[in-house]
Amino acid sequence: MNTILKTVLLLICSNVFMTFAWYGHLKEMRSKPWLIVVVISWGIAFFEYLLQVPANRIGYTAMTLPQLKITQEVITLAVFVPFSIYFMQQPLKWDYLWAGLCLLGAVYFIFRS
Repeated sequence: MNTILKTVLLLICSNVFMTFAWYGHLKEMRSKPWLIVVVISWGIAFFEYLLQVPANRIGYTAMTLPQLKITQEVITLAVFVPFSIYFMQQPLKWDYLWAGLCLLGAVYFIFRS
């Protein structure tokens, strides 16, 4: 499998865990004490790191550090928007489109020769 494709797939999976670790508790654990939520979030984040660290190590063999970071940010938004809309039931806003367009600009500038 292509190095960049492996990196992207691992980062997508990592971001799913990250998004639930960072924001999932806002919906599902509002009544729990914050310390319990921290421990649960750390547990979820552990699985994020099991995917994110290898993704970055693999990706760094084919991309520069800035390219890897911008790729991560694009994936983060691509995972966060559906999470926000479907899981957290937030309204779809034009701001998501504008943010995505800004990231596309970042991708262009960071990957151009």
